Amino acid sequence: MPFLRSSAIRRAEYMSATRILRIWFVESGGPYDYYGVPESVYLGLINARSAGEYFNSYIRDRYSSNR
Repeated sequence: MPFLRSSAIRRAEYMSATRILRIWFVESGGPYDYYGVPESVYLGLINARSAGEYFNSYIRDRYSSNR
């Protein structure tokens, strides 16, 4: 489970068997689970220049979630 160098996201974990992306945020904590996320989106997040911008563009409001 990688820790990210981000001012918005502390760490992220991906469970490929269930396609759940679990994210811990710096401000609001977590974890938050995002459902049905392809592995390519997770890899994009952990390799993004800005994890917060990537999250806002490719994850937020695109996948169902809960805390």
